[in-house]
Amino acid sequence: MTARPADSTPHVPVRTVVHLMRHGEVHNPTGVLYGRLEGYHLSDLGREMAELVARQLAPNDITVVIASPLERAQETAAPIAASHGLTIRTDPRVLESTNYFEGKQVRAKDLLHPTHWAKLLNPRKPSWGEAYEAIATRMLAAIDDARRAAAGHEAVIVSHQLPVWTVRNQLEGRRLWHDPRRRECTLASLTSLTYEDDELESISYSEPAVALLHRASRSVGA
Repeated sequence: MTARPADSTPHVPVRTVVHLMRHGEVHNPTGVLYGRLEGYHLSDLGREMAELVARQLAPNDITVVIASPLERAQETAAPIAASHGLTIRTDPRVLESTNYFEGKQVRAKDLLHPTHWAKLLNPRKPSWGEAYEAIATRMLAAIDDARRAAAGHEAVIVSHQLPVWTVRNQLEGRRLWHDPRRRECTLASLTSLTYEDDELESISYSEPAVALLHRASRSVGA
């Protein structure tokens, strides 16, 4: 009996892109760290940022749009979802982290008050909020599900600065604790993860709303 030849068809990897987007500017006139507090919506500039990014992503093959439950993330995701005829999927795993200072002004003189010292003892965890390892774990799980849902296409996850930067550090093999002033994750920025099948092939970073950043408030937020 003649043996059948082995299938010589080369494997073509499935290419999928997951964009991690930070929300746009938030209306925060009192300058508090709003964290997970409800009621913090995009400012007029924030809505302009969201619309600008949506226009830039309009040609992309986006089939899944996911957002944190918080208003600012939902409002940032809305024009992207609308331009692709999609419904926003809400995922609490991409929510902002917990923070002891939530709802407080976080000027240096406030942080250094003795009543807060116990929360500042361990910046590597950090002692003032959710552990970096926990943030990375939940973000990785959400990214993996988004990649599977958008296999062969693109997904957008609208999240917050700390979760996006933490999971990027994890994926790039860097330590998770860091100086918040050195995060590469500006308002409405995109951290794009490109996968070949199940393997992460590259990470790129872009700032589609860079022309608007000079108008943004310097107040704290998340």
